[in-house]
Amino acid sequence: MIQPELVKKQRILIGILSALIMITIVIGMGLGYASLSYDRLIPTILGQGTFKEEFVLFSIRLPRVFITVLAGMALALSGAILQGITRNDLADPGIIGINSGAGVAIAVFFLFFPIEAGSFIYMLPLCAFFGALITAILIYAFSYKKSEGLQPVKMVLVGVGFSMALSGVMLVLISSAEREKVDFIAKWLSGNIWGTDWPFIWALLPWLLLLIPFTLYKANRLNLLSLNEPVAIGIGVSIEKERIILLLTAVALAASAVSVTGGIAFIGLIAPHMAKALVGPRNQLFIPIAILLGGWLLLFADTLGRNLVDPDGLPAGIMVALIGAPYFMYLLLKK
Repeated sequence: MIQPELVKKQRILIGILSALIMITIVIGMGLGYASLSYDRLIPTILGQGTFKEEFVLFSIRLPRVFITVLAGMALALSGAILQGITRNDLADPGIIGINSGAGVAIAVFFLFFPIEAGSFIYMLPLCAFFGALITAILIYAFSYKKSEGLQPVKMVLVGVGFSMALSGVMLVLISSAEREKVDFIAKWLSGNIWGTDWPFIWALLPWLLLLIPFTLYKANRLNLLSLNEPVAIGIGVSIEKERIILLLTAVALAASAVSVTGGIAFIGLIAPHMAKALVGPRNQLFIPIAILLGGWLLLFADTLGRNLVDPDGLPAGIMVALIGAPYFMYLLLKK
């Protein structure tokens, strides 16, 4: 039974984080290369702005803000699932190679399979999913022993190895590509939020609307998977079946996010850890907090990064890495 005090604390934190996301969205809408006065935001939203104000807000700022928040939520939830099914606090879709697998699939698709612009947006998440899925299956296979089951530490090490190998594959692909296409892939690798138009939101949103409720429904299974395998088996959990289902969920979330934001790591590592520190390790409690934290962290990193250097700013992936890499090293030393 979950203590009422923790439930109350969770609800308060959800309110605080929701407010924090809204405040950051408002701040972000007014900042940028084409500035938009804050006293003009409400009139512009109500349709009383000039052509320039409406173009900046509805065609540039708002799509980017929504994409960033949704992608951060997806990456945080993916990281929380991976940490649960591997019982490894260092698991993250960016660190263990899943994002790299999605990236290689996107690069191959972009370079060698010309397709209409309208279909391209909706094909990207599917293409990224298959690339990430193949990578995840290989990592799982190399980390699994029939006599011992899944080995969490080995999974992280194998994942890091796959990530490096796939980065090499990406470099080979880039070396044979046209200049314009190389620029796109380079932006993707650095974690530049490139999918900044409304169709990208419609390509990403269905995955979250489906997989967030599904993960919350499976939260108790994640709690049981965090126990020792003999204990989980003894209370009737089909470990391998549940792991595979949840692994597919984590892969789908990560792939759908990075297909429109590029290679962003560490959000899936930091957000679940912060959430657990706030409300404890019960998945029912910390997953909603982790989702909101992930959305806010990526939004904050992107808002800060794109206003540090004119005119293009720093990619969100670099800003997140500046925060996440030291935290990863701290966890590595601690664990």
